[in-house]
Amino acid sequence: MIRGMTLAAGLGLAAYGGWRLLALGPANLVATLTWLVGGVVLHDAVLAPVTIALVLVAVRLVPRHRLAPWTVALIVLAPVTILSVPVLGRLSARATEPSLLDRPYWTGWFGLVAVVGTAILVTTLVRGVTHRAGAAQGGDDGHGHGRR
Repeated sequence: MIRGMTLAAGLGLAAYGGWRLLALGPANLVATLTWLVGGVVLHDAVLAPVTIALVLVAVRLVPRHRLAPWTVALIVLAPVTILSVPVLGRLSARATEPSLLDRPYWTGWFGLVAVVGTAILVTTLVRGVTHRAGAAQGGDDGHGHGRR
């Protein structure tokens, strides 16, 4: 019942959005479709291969018990950074509208990087301590091999 209501609401909102998009004229429809296709191409041709390459490098360089925090950092920082490019680069800034991009976006982005970096550091240190304690008791050696 709830799924059906959610589906109906989603389809209704999508239809309303499509109707509003068509009302904006053919130029906006073409621009929207260009951005949608461009997003898929950018994702599949650039972002996915770069992410796979980074993961392959990380799997070889980072010990297994320390890999999870770095994976989370990649998942958090990569899309946020990509979505932030227009405001970080002030691509929509206009001299006639000084309030359009009037916030310290770089400060916010560096703040997020600092929070994520601190979380990685703390998690890595905690996992390192627990990993050493487990290894001393004959546990996992960091490569998925027990020492018993």
